[in-house]
Amino acid sequence: MGAQPLSGVTVLDLGQIYNGPYCGYLLAMSGARVIKVESPVGEGLRGRVGDEPGYSFAMLNGNKETITVNLKSARGVELLIELAKRADVLLENFAPGTMARLGVGSDTLTAANPRLIYAASTGFGATGPHRDFLAMDVTVQAMSGAISITGNDGEPPMKSGPALCDILGGVHLYSAIVTALYRREQTGAGAVLDVAMQDAVFPTLTSALGAYYALGGDPPRTGNRHQALGVAPYNVYAAKDGHVAIICIREGHWRKLVRAMGQPELGADPRFADMAARCRHMDATDAAVEAWTATLTKDEVFRICQAHEVICAPVRSLDDVVNDPHLLARGALHKVAHERFGEVALPSTALRFTDVAPPTPKLPRALGQDNVAVYAEFFGYDASEVEALQASGAI
Repeated sequence: MGAQPLSGVTVLDLGQIYNGPYCGYLLAMSGARVIKVESPVGEGLRGRVGDEPGYSFAMLNGNKETITVNLKSARGVELLIELAKRADVLLENFAPGTMARLGVGSDTLTAANPRLIYAASTGFGATGPHRDFLAMDVTVQAMSGAISITGNDGEPPMKSGPALCDILGGVHLYSAIVTALYRREQTGAGAVLDVAMQDAVFPTLTSALGAYYALGGDPPRTGNRHQALGVAPYNVYAAKDGHVAIICIREGHWRKLVRAMGQPELGADPRFADMAARCRHMDATDAAVEAWTATLTKDEVFRICQAHEVICAPVRSLDDVVNDPHLLARGALHKVAHERFGEVALPSTALRFTDVAPPTPKLPRALGQDNVAVYAEFFGYDASEVEALQASGAI
């Protein structure tokens, strides 16, 4: 196996909550040296002093070194500038202007290190009329239109269950950083990156926007059905012990499904003759499919559909997912002993190279655990000098 692809890259990760920390985690799992920089009380997801961090913090902040810097202290500001001189990347996802107000904005840090990649992710970007709107995942979902298209017609709109905007923002921030590192190899120049969560989530609206332009206006919310109501069957169907998702996007899929159901005669029913007919009779199409799935367990439906090459999957619970033998076998999940929760599943990385094994996920380190080691390495400080920094409130 070869070296990790980002081996030799040093990252200062000032990320908080989900967005920035996930980007930092992807960088760490690609081989970068990621130093998580927190305030002396820890970033928000770590919790208050004395509290045990929860699973979310453990999931997003493993495989990083951890130091503290007090950016409300003049000495702390000096320390971050000096650290940035020795780093390749600094990432943050504070509100726009926060770092500049603290004296460590992109202008200051890139002046100190012209090769620095200064990577910022915000809800709505560093420019534009919405720049200063307060942003969390749910508010970006709302502003992006994602909530408006989710749910059932005639019912209130519903947010996505996953933290869609935070995580997509983190992935796009990672992509922008790697792109900037590649450009730096060609030009020697650093970069200031502006990644907005709203920009990142917009492409997920592709089906809904197709329906919007086809209809000449906002489409109805369609629940588990196709956004444009242009594909049937396309839904989640009840089984004896849960639900299954089934989709037939081509006529061949429908013919295979009715054979799997043991009802080939449905293929001759004029209501189901082709996609257009099935969409006109969508309720009848769904009823015919669910009359079959309801007689079986979801695993039985899945097995039969797989045997007939029908696109199908059981709707699995979180308990199913964290114990998924497939994810565990391919190393996408690793079971790790957690002091508070017992055995937990931590993700590896979706960024895979066939010639490089990804690192094993580790639990995060304690707040400031690497202060002595990092400050000794970067500045030559001994333990007493690091203790003096801590006593002065700089770290």
